[in-house]
Amino acid sequence: MPIALASSSAIRRAMLEQAGIDFTVVDVEVDERSAKARVSDPVEVARALAEAKAVEGSRASPGDWSIGGDSVVTVDGRMFSKPLDRSEATGHLRAFSGRQMRLTSAVAIARDGELEWSCCDTAVLQVRPLSERFIEDYLGAEWPEVGYCVGVFRLEGRGVQLFDHIDGSYFTILGMPLVPLLGALRERGAIPS
Repeated sequence: MPIALASSSAIRRAMLEQAGIDFTVVDVEVDERSAKARVSDPVEVARALAEAKAVEGSRASPGDWSIGGDSVVTVDGRMFSKPLDRSEATGHLRAFSGRQMRLTSAVAIARDGELEWSCCDTAVLQVRPLSERFIEDYLGAEWPEVGYCVGVFRLEGRGVQLFDHIDGSYFTILGMPLVPLLGALRERGAIPS
């Protein structure tokens, strides 16, 4: 059965490709900032956004299993969005410095406008103290790519240098609980079991 990814995320595309999943990409419009302003629980925000993207993707690609995903970062109870520019990214990194980051990633499956399944997972990442020089050098090397990442890092790149300790699934940190998603796709006959 055809699968559509309702996400512009390059890492989510790469995760599915590396797992050997055939899929198409569909563009969807979901107002992420508005959703984050309405709901305060990061797990519910991530789930709501992933589900909305999956449902919208299924409307854009009728008959396909549509996958939506989203991630939310909180530090000291404050929810962060993707930085609007490099200056805001600098501010985010200063706020993360020496603190515990909670990264919640959600994934959902929908078909023909109906939500079929969703899953959330949270990882805890201890950000080491970051000097101003490190922040400047880091963004000099990683900007603008990390501007598309809610935590201002790519764990598969230099972003790994931000952390002292990581507790959680690698796939969740990349942006999608991949193992549960693959199980859900197998259960629905979308991929071979």
